[in-house]
Amino acid sequence: MTQLNMFCYQCSQAAGGTGCTVSGVCGKAPTVARLQDNLKYALMGISAYAYHARELGHSDPEVDKFLERALYMVLTNVNFDAESLVALAIEAGKVNLRVMRLLKEAHIQAYGEPVPTQVPTGTVKGKGILVTGHGLKALEELLKQTQGTGINIYTHSEMLPAHGYPGLKKYPHLVGNLGKAWYDQKKLFAEYPVAILATSNCALIPREEYRDRMFTTGPVRLPGVRHIEGHDFGPVIEKALSLPDLEERPEEVNLTTGFSKSAILSLAGKIKELVEAGRIRRFLLVGGCDSPTKKNEYYRELVKNLPGDTVVLTLACGKFRFNDLELGDIEGVPRLIDLGQCNDAIVAVEVASALTELFRVGLNELPLTLVLMWMEQKAVAILWSLLALGIKGIYIGPVLPAWVNDDILKVLTETYDVRLIGDPKEDLVAILG
Repeated sequence: MTQLNMFCYQCSQAAGGTGCTVSGVCGKAPTVARLQDNLKYALMGISAYAYHARELGHSDPEVDKFLERALYMVLTNVNFDAESLVALAIEAGKVNLRVMRLLKEAHIQAYGEPVPTQVPTGTVKGKGILVTGHGLKALEELLKQTQGTGINIYTHSEMLPAHGYPGLKKYPHLVGNLGKAWYDQKKLFAEYPVAILATSNCALIPREEYRDRMFTTGPVRLPGVRHIEGHDFGPVIEKALSLPDLEERPEEVNLTTGFSKSAILSLAGKIKELVEAGRIRRFLLVGGCDSPTKKNEYYRELVKNLPGDTVVLTLACGKFRFNDLELGDIEGVPRLIDLGQCNDAIVAVEVASALTELFRVGLNELPLTLVLMWMEQKAVAILWSLLALGIKGIYIGPVLPAWVNDDILKVLTETYDVRLIGDPKEDLVAILG
């Protein structure tokens, strides 16, 4: 890691001890500060996974021990060593794999293993509550409490995978999904006269027009929005019943979610046959954290231009850029396979690992390319998990993570072969060969 400029010792030892390089203010050598920021983002992601697992009664003392040590290591005037911070990032990636497995186990024990499920995107006649975020426990409690009330429950964005879990889809009043990625909240929430419950991160400060019918629970707090401690959702139900009925408005598009590891591996024999026969040329994992920028239209164009002998695995909010496309199948193998949200990213790792056994090759020899977007928080933790696994040739974009400077980019490209996206058609030429 000798390519990294460590930091300006003269600044840190100057009279008054301003320590400007810790914050990167002086601009002379911000690499250490950026690596500290990177690690903080990764720790936030790991903590989010651990929080949701603990909600369901699962915890791991090894994860807790790492969080304590790593957080201490990014405190002011503790660690100025770039190489050890990169090593900690790799270790964070390994710990993140551990906590993602823990969360997936918690979800499956609580709600069963997901099964492929078509999810309507329109509305049905009646009262409604729209639930956003990753908090499956909160959704389950709300579903229990709204049975027999005539209230229909809709998911939004991160909550879409709930429809694939047998323990949640058994509730007939879980009727569909409204909207796409997290950033459509202000427009979407204003459009539908329903009560709204935010259960985790990615909740935006609300507009005044729907603030009085929005509620938060768990870790979420929003200004002027009533917070529900615990899982007594009586106030949410009362508000929903006071609002006008939604009209029957079916949509033509159904989204398919719920492709668990088991669901995909049930196709293992067929996948092997199709790959060996040249009918499937390549798998692409396209997804990540979407952001409201025109540059992210890249991902839809990429998927639209894929030839018919490719299969797209997708996860997280990035999938909403293209998961309405009809890609069909290859002899029974769907060409668009939704693995879930960022909380389900471990499924992609498990599937890739299973494919290495199926084809008896290493991870980097698989006909698989990763094209990921926007690296912050949980996405940072996932990126370092992939790097910790030794996966090379990952494409990222549309812009670099905020903590990357020229020195860090050089290491990512030279050591890990991380690549920046460009033009979708040109990138496809490079990916497909």
